[in-house]
Amino acid sequence: MNAAVLVAPGRIEVGHFDVPEPTPGGVLVRMRAASICGSDLHVIFDGFHRGNLGLPGYPGHEGVGEVVASDSPEFSPGQPVLTVPAPSEGNRCFAEYLALDARFVLPLPPDGDPTRLLLAQQLGTTIYAMRKFWPSGEGAACATVLGAGSAGLFFLQQLRAAGFEKVIVSDLEPYRLRVARELGADLAVHAPRESVVEATMDLTEGVGADLVIEAAGYDACRAQCVEAVRERGRIGFYGYPERAGSAPFPIELAFRKAPTIEFTVGTQREPALRSFREALRAIHEGRVEVGHCLEPRFPLARAPEAFATARERRPGAVKVGIDLAS
Repeated sequence: MNAAVLVAPGRIEVGHFDVPEPTPGGVLVRMRAASICGSDLHVIFDGFHRGNLGLPGYPGHEGVGEVVASDSPEFSPGQPVLTVPAPSEGNRCFAEYLALDARFVLPLPPDGDPTRLLLAQQLGTTIYAMRKFWPSGEGAACATVLGAGSAGLFFLQQLRAAGFEKVIVSDLEPYRLRVARELGADLAVHAPRESVVEATMDLTEGVGADLVIEAAGYDACRAQCVEAVRERGRIGFYGYPERAGSAPFPIELAFRKAPTIEFTVGTQREPALRSFREALRAIHEGRVEVGHCLEPRFPLARAPEAFATARERRPGAVKVGIDLAS
């Protein structure tokens, strides 16, 4: 099979490898497509590969395909599936074939569009995160989202559905902010020339947002969350760490404001993969818009270009996909 492979920090190549064998209780999936997550970029370019160089398909964890062999009673050959491998448990979706434990596989609706349903992996992680970030599930006066990539735009849609009166979204890219406006953002802030903290304080008359979500993966954004939140509000940290080890953080301001701060990790360990199942239904039923995440797409042979496009946030690229079917 062909697969993208991280041969050295910051360098992706495409090579030819043996098709993996399914493990006991597992499945072998012929992959149709995968998408690039922000965490993949941190792994590839920021040193978070943890020694996993040379593994075919690594670090991909958002994929769709068809089962070709199964040692699980839950899946049969020919069945279309979403793959949601946990880290170190088969996150090798950038390959033509993927072997993984059946615990990390979900059936797609028979009449579903796999290209659209691929987005259920990341949507599922944001659904899981929202339960932690805003447990009541009911809207409030104001929410601010830092980052208008695919995850940030999924948060925006959920905040709207929850009934937040005002939602502010910030990003570095004008195209992403246009999409945010189309999806219902009340205010789109073009960072860094515009301040999301000032915009939040202006819109809330100096009070701050009830909920601030960091979906960009930068230390500066996490600090801005503390500045933008109201006293005793809530902060949700979704983005991947910017670097290994310690990072600067405005601890004195956080101490004085006393917000509740939640991190999110481990959606793949949720019983029955509840949030991923909800994401599949939401996309299939048209309750969450994913059209802005469907382009651009690259063939596997151009995987290095695909990762460069995602890393450089080229215009029009909210989510970058890789087609894997031969």
